Amino acid sequence: MSDSAQQPAQQPDLQSTPELLSDDEQRKRRRERRISASRSAQRILWRPGFLSTLRERLAVLDVASELYDLDERADIYGDGVVEVLEEKVAGLLGTEAAAFFPTGTMAQQVALRCWAGRTGNPVVALHALAHPEVHERHAFSQVSGLRPVRVTSEPRLPTAEEVRDLPEPFGALMLELPLRDAGFVLPSWEELTEVVEAAREREAVVHFDGARLWESTVHFGRPLEEIAGLADSVYVSFYKSLGGFGGAALAGPRALVEEAKIWRHRYGGTVFQQFPTVLSALVGLERELPRLPEYVRHARVVAAALREGCAAAGLPWARVHPEVPHTHEFQFWLPYDADVVAEAAVRTAEETGTVLFANGWDGKGPGIAVTELGVRAAGLEWTAEDVRVAVAEFAARLAEESGR
Repeated sequence: MSDSAQQPAQQPDLQSTPELLSDDEQRKRRRERRISASRSAQRILWRPGFLSTLRERLAVLDVASELYDLDERADIYGDGVVEVLEEKVAGLLGTEAAAFFPTGTMAQQVALRCWAGRTGNPVVALHALAHPEVHERHAFSQVSGLRPVRVTSEPRLPTAEEVRDLPEPFGALMLELPLRDAGFVLPSWEELTEVVEAAREREAVVHFDGARLWESTVHFGRPLEEIAGLADSVYVSFYKSLGGFGGAALAGPRALVEEAKIWRHRYGGTVFQQFPTVLSALVGLERELPRLPEYVRHARVVAAALREGCAAAGLPWARVHPEVPHTHEFQFWLPYDADVVAEAAVRTAEETGTVLFANGWDGKGPGIAVTELGVRAAGLEWTAEDVRVAVAEFAARLAEESGR
């Protein structure tokens, strides 16, 4: 037998021949490259917490001793430091009470289940792009016995007229503020108050999905307690904008919150000990909450520079949405295949050490790609010129990728 016959068949080098990978495998590899480039970046517009190492995440708690006496007994089933956080949130939102939950999904199901018991109507009116409709696997109907009905699917919050004209009774109106999947958009203050009034005319309660409510104060020109005061109950997140390890809170009337704690236990949300997550939430409220208005204002600088950079680079039909961001996060749209744009973005990050697009890209139709951008502490270091230069670098590689 010849030597060649004894050798196993040589396998292709999939790393150097990506065309041999399936589309899903290529996207997985690209995501790994994007995360690696983001972790090693010299400059990044937004560094998501999930890109950090365990050591870096634990470092969030380095200042916890300044906010809470760490010689106190650890929490057990929701007492101690958990109660301190609940009282703080209630104070910030101007409500009678608040309850800590491990997830927002659970918090909102419980809130609306409690309201359904009070109103006698399990129907929840919400937007077609609301988080429970898009991201929660039909949890309202499958777990909580609620029946969602869609007020509108337009990429904006529902109008007062749409709420008044909804053809069936509903017990609760749920408003996501801001509406993330429509571009982190918010209504005007006048529009919001009119929608709330319209729901009350229908004898319904109003619940705010306020996962990102913290950063809405700049757009509304109102303090948190006045915004939250429009609703009968409010859910807020501790990790989406505040950088915590996770967790959420439901705030509202004391009677509702006390009942919600009972349902929290029934849903398995009364966890034995939660002090790491709770302490990270306290740190976020202390450090990040005061900076959110600055992030929102700088996001508008970044968005304008992004548009200018695209125009200078000759990128056709590039869109920032909203044109003037309502919060510190917004969408960016390009008329290219999502895989092409994603590869150009990753190559730019790898070759320049600068990450403008830390998130992935989604296809929203033939030849249409969208991503989300946000400004946090690292983004404050970017000038408008820094953004324009980063766009030029990206545009050059996008031209190469689209011409392949």
